[in-house]
Amino acid sequence: MFHDMPPSIATRMEYLEEIDARDRVDGTTRFQRLRQISPETGRFVALLAATAPPGRYVEIGTSAGYSTLWIALACRALGRRLTTFEVMDEKAALARETFALTGVDDVVDFVHGDARDHLADLKEIAFCFLDAEKEVYGECYEALIPQMTSGGLLVADNALNHVATLRPMLDRVLSDERVDAMVVPIAKGELVCRKR
Repeated sequence: MFHDMPPSIATRMEYLEEIDARDRVDGTTRFQRLRQISPETGRFVALLAATAPPGRYVEIGTSAGYSTLWIALACRALGRRLTTFEVMDEKAALARETFALTGVDDVVDFVHGDARDHLADLKEIAFCFLDAEKEVYGECYEALIPQMTSGGLLVADNALNHVATLRPMLDRVLSDERVDAMVVPIAKGELVCRKR
């Protein structure tokens, strides 16, 4: 999966990593920054995605498509498709550019809109990566879990660096009898849930 990464994907990932690094130090406002996951987290998410049972793959919070590319590697290896959602216009335009340049349309369906408007229609979710505004995590979690397959995986970013904001959601998830869950201390922290 990683050793067979197409040059177009590797090149675009490097480009987005450069933008993200620059945004974090040049005064770009929080909402304009890409705020994407680290390469280490990308590999972790892709490995988890590659172990998910058969079913639908979903990403909430596309940004410029960086994390989408990591998940797309797993989807290609497994012959699955990913539906990814982004609400912000500028980031949606960047994501479309990312997908066109990398040729991942064979495994990625992009939706420019709020995932919360679509989650009730998504059945048999086998894998979900959640990396949106932290205030919507709890609502997304509650909408996702009933739609997930047995053994399905939900991974939520920023479980450590946004712990204050996410505390109510984290407490709910870690005590939820519908899932087995833990926070993995990689990069900014990944909440990993497996549907029972």
